[in-house]
Amino acid sequence: MRPLASYPYLEQAQLFGIRLGLENIQAVLEDFGQPHRNYPVIHVAGTNGKGSVCAMLENIFRLHGYRTGLYTSPHLVDVRERIQVNGSLIREKELKELLGEIEKSEKRLKVEGRVAGALTYFEILTIAAFLYFARKKVDLAVLEVGMGGRFDATNVVRPEVSVITTISYDHQQYLGSDLGKIAFEKAGIVKEKVPCVCGVRNLEALRVIKKKCHDADAPLIRVFEKKKKFSVVENRRGEVFLYRTDSATYRFRPSLPGQHQGENAAVAIATAEVMMDRGWKLSKKKIIQGVESASWPGRLEIFGSTPPVVLDGCHNEAGARVVNKFWKKTFNRPAILVFGVMKDKDIGKIARWLFPLAWRIILTRPSLERAAGPLDIAARLPGYRGKYFLEETVPSALNLALVLSGGEIPVLVAGSLFLVGEARQFLQSKARMG
Repeated sequence: MRPLASYPYLEQAQLFGIRLGLENIQAVLEDFGQPHRNYPVIHVAGTNGKGSVCAMLENIFRLHGYRTGLYTSPHLVDVRERIQVNGSLIREKELKELLGEIEKSEKRLKVEGRVAGALTYFEILTIAAFLYFARKKVDLAVLEVGMGGRFDATNVVRPEVSVITTISYDHQQYLGSDLGKIAFEKAGIVKEKVPCVCGVRNLEALRVIKKKCHDADAPLIRVFEKKKKFSVVENRRGEVFLYRTDSATYRFRPSLPGQHQGENAAVAIATAEVMMDRGWKLSKKKIIQGVESASWPGRLEIFGSTPPVVLDGCHNEAGARVVNKFWKKTFNRPAILVFGVMKDKDIGKIARWLFPLAWRIILTRPSLERAAGPLDIAARLPGYRGKYFLEETVPSALNLALVLSGGEIPVLVAGSLFLVGEARQFLQSKARMG
């Protein structure tokens, strides 16, 4: 990963960790004249799939000639990945200038008593994105929630449409220990009379979201209700998805692999239809083109062929289950697994789906303080002791995996998105060197 040394204000903010709440960001945005109110927004929450849905939606609207802003997290290699306009990353010079303005505002507002404590890393980047999109005069911004929804820094917007992709277990220490509580936090993005597109199928979570929409008089559009047909057809070229709504039938093959990406595409399509109902000029042809050509690195991304190296940031149990299904369907043979994850994750539940896929497991750690060390992971999962190799750095883990592979055994790099980012950098560098 690219270090934050060139952004000292951001680097320092990392020390303050996570703080949920909207008071500080609202005060700073007010100081800047409410830039987030200068353009329409699609606001996307969910446990898994929200980044992919954001990428598809941004691509759909850009293909229609709209000037788009995209705000996502986390990044893989460069923090500038989080803030994009028309598919281009914010320039380093522009990000530095915005950070300087935000830092001055924060200092002044602290003196005035309008900001308590320090802005968090995520709050600072969210403010930077809002300012950047306003100054670049975007026609539409697609915003990914960082964590939860109700108290997430992005939840100061009043969107054209709210989207909730999926609900499963993650960040329980902040969001709650059961799916109902997690759904309540994520449904916090629902606004009064604003349509909510929902890809959630779990009944416990769905009940909570339905109640929130009812209380807010917000129309609920269920992507996978019975009268809307979603199906997958296998042919010689792979999976083709069909999604039938009240107004059209869409046939598509996303460039992003896996059945879950077909489901994410259906969520994006349903959202695009709601936007059409709200007056946005979109065509079925370009909606399909948008979900088929969207790019979202680090999600079942395949590098090379001798051996194939698959990268996926499956940082929770639901994501690991998707990888397990994909691997069995696509390769159906043992892998060399390179695994690294953050300390606060439920490592046992993630490993339950990934480790049985492996012939050998290489435990490593991304270069972050909150990453679990190889010895720590091994101690938590003693049942696989005979399969483990321990490597302290991601490059050394990848080098060992490629040696063990002998160019034949496929390599799976899975766990934290930060692991995937470092692995991606290593593989790209290796490819450039020939």
